Amino acid sequence: THEELCRFIARESESVVVSVGYRLAPEHKYPAAYEDCLSATQHFLQHLQHYAVDPARVTVCGDSAGGNLAAAVSQTLAGSSDLPRLRAQILIYPGLQALDFNLPSYQQNRGVPLLFRERAAFYMLQYLNGNATKLEEVLEGSHIPVDIKLKYRKWVSPD
Repeated sequence: THEELCRFIARESESVVVSVGYRLAPEHKYPAAYEDCLSATQHFLQHLQHYAVDPARVTVCGDSAGGNLAAAVSQTLAGSSDLPRLRAQILIYPGLQALDFNLPSYQQNRGVPLLFRERAAFYMLQYLNGNATKLEEVLEGSHIPVDIKLKYRKWVSPD
């Protein structure tokens, strides 16, 4: 479904596209997908010569949950001194935070297809533990302890 977009990004950024088939939720809970993506990226970076790839042209990219995975892989590899540095990360409507589903972007786009606010929260729960019984608590914001909310308010708040 994303081949045309991947080809465009590869061509325009002069980068290489390697699609990673990772294990999916809810059958495979966190951190299965992350571990698959990290392992595949590390393997690719360790064997760039085999693939005739310039180390300066490797970019990670993902959309939706894949955007979350691309960001997590990028953060993990940023501190690695034994692998080539990633050129960039491209995140397309990434799922990056699950602390507050009441932020302005969720409110403004709550009824915009395809990824409604409720659906975003549902998929996040599926990804984490495969259990959506706490969906209402997540949508209300009562799933996060007050001390954690205060700790991350600088980064995750309507302000």
